[in-house]
Amino acid sequence: MKVDRFFKGTTISIVWLWLSVFALLPTLLVLITSFLKNDPMHLFRWQFSLQNYRDLLNPIYFKVFWHSFCIAGLCSLICLFLSYPFAYLLARLDYNYKSLLLFLVIIPFWTSSLIRTYAIISILKAKGLLNTVLLALGVIHHPLTILYTSTAVIIGLVYSLLPFMILPLYANIEKLDTQFIDAARDLGANTVTTFTRVILPLTLPGIMGGIILVFLPAMSMFYIPDILGGAKSLLVGNLIQNEFLSANNWPLGSAVSMVLTLAMGVLLLLYRRANKIGQYHDEPIGEI
Repeated sequence: MKVDRFFKGTTISIVWLWLSVFALLPTLLVLITSFLKNDPMHLFRWQFSLQNYRDLLNPIYFKVFWHSFCIAGLCSLICLFLSYPFAYLLARLDYNYKSLLLFLVIIPFWTSSLIRTYAIISILKAKGLLNTVLLALGVIHHPLTILYTSTAVIIGLVYSLLPFMILPLYANIEKLDTQFIDAARDLGANTVTTFTRVILPLTLPGIMGGIILVFLPAMSMFYIPDILGGAKSLLVGNLIQNEFLSANNWPLGSAVSMVLTLAMGVLLLLYRRANKIGQYHDEPIGEI
């Protein structure tokens, strides 16, 4: 018993130490820096100030945040609509087919996302694969201008983040108790009612988990807008990168980072709420 307690205590201490050094401490440093003044000659000046957060109220920064929110929200919705049917079918397939499709979903992680983003250029450019096929089929008469637009950024984000939506949905749908579906059908519920009143509430934690894993990276990924959107698409990730590396304004970049961290905290609270709802609906039929 003493050995088990010692092992548990040691393990928990190591985990907390690791989280404190590599997660909590960097976040605290960014938080402290966000309340300091900018110094062109140094990284920052040790003087407390709220000016960095006041600067974020500037309409220019608000426009960047709103544009990032819209792009990330649209990307999350597209990933959700593409992933939900796939994850549902995947969870209902035989083990052999399920393993193969999961393998195909994970394969993109074997290649750098930066390389895959550059590969999208060869598809979307004026003389790329997409325009070549559409011109050959006679669907269009002039090449489509997709590259270096917001559409190209959304395509790149959806392509890169789609597996992060599929996997949480699959993990949640696979645990779905089919007795609830059978009970709904026995009570006369049609397909739409069964989905909206039974399946959707039970899979809400997977939906929220997927949205968290897609929405925040979509706002903070800076290389995809740089490569596919050019100078026309500026997201929060690009803003943070520019403030830290180009403008050398670490306090303002830290303030933007903390706003993004706050958004992550709000989404995690929503996920926790959705998880409680899912646990409530997931109670055995005999206990309801």
